[in-house]
Amino acid sequence: MKPRTLLLFLASLTLIGGMARATTEEAEKHLQTAVNEVITAADHTSSSSALETTVRPILEKNISFDAMTRHAVGPGWRQFTQEQQKEAIHLFTTLIIRTYISKFTPGEHPIITFKAASTPAPGRVEVPTTLLYKGSHYDVTYRLENTGGWYITDVVIEGVSLIANYRTQFDAQFKEGGAISVIRSLTRSVDEKR
Repeated sequence: MKPRTLLLFLASLTLIGGMARATTEEAEKHLQTAVNEVITAADHTSSSSALETTVRPILEKNISFDAMTRHAVGPGWRQFTQEQQKEAIHLFTTLIIRTYISKFTPGEHPIITFKAASTPAPGRVEVPTTLLYKGSHYDVTYRLENTGGWYITDVVIEGVSLIANYRTQFDAQFKEGGAISVIRSLTRSVDEKR
């Protein structure tokens, strides 16, 4: 390899490495900001019922519920009509938010330690954290994708992916009765979380 070609090659590797670090740092910063917004909102909310109203806009701004729903449903998603997709996204969003909210007690403040992020693929970042809440430790990894901004697309708690867990359920329901069966199941689950 010619010296000039080698120099250009090395320079491009340095540039690419710097861009990857910057991208990872952007994702980490975005996640930390989002988590802090939720914690601050929860700290200023006196009841569980008010908590959903308070944190919903924050979660909707930072989580790609469209991508989460699509990934959770899996290949059957393409067979949903556009209206069924909208309904499924709305129901899944509500279910995830209510499930998330039910884990918090207003006034209880979790301690979160962010660890070094990794980039499993271009445009994707995984940020592992350790959460201490009510005396218990949890390993939580946030998966983010850059789709015109960084959005959370999955959460892995103690090694269990939220999306993979729902995908197993939705796949079985889809095989039983298609999109209608999945939507019915989501409706029941949302109603149970009231």
